[in-house]
Amino acid sequence: MKQLLSFLALLVLLTLSDAGEAQQAQDFGDYVVHYNALNTNFIPPQVAQGYGIHRSSSRALLNITVLKKVMDNPGTPVKASVAASGTNLTGQRREIDIREITDPEGAIYYIGEFPVHNQETYNFTVEVQPKGETDPLIVKFRQQFYTE
Repeated sequence: MKQLLSFLALLVLLTLSDAGEAQQAQDFGDYVVHYNALNTNFIPPQVAQGYGIHRSSSRALLNITVLKKVMDNPGTPVKASVAASGTNLTGQRREIDIREITDPEGAIYYIGEFPVHNQETYNFTVEVQPKGETDPLIVKFRQQFYTE
């Protein structure tokens, strides 16, 4: 439980941080998809171990959350089918395996790890299909990684 709280605290900090475009979001009407990507060496060792995340400056973590808007609330976490890929600037495409993390408090995160090289830029495409919806939500963004 303590590891989960540490992981959630890290994600909240990333959500509030604007350094290096750490957290971004896209509004789709009834849903908001939050997304970020960061080197896994920024994740505390005990948290990484608890979630089976390989810490390294040459590995990155893609994090996706899906919120359904409810009145004036910022949103309620919802389950979704999430698929992601990234293409670097030389055209190499990488499918990113995504797994779901659900905490007892109700938060739902979708994470995936992948290797990166110093100053490598990825163009990401993330397809999110909230449970019960027929049309996927498509998020596209670009991120550069630094390993040194």
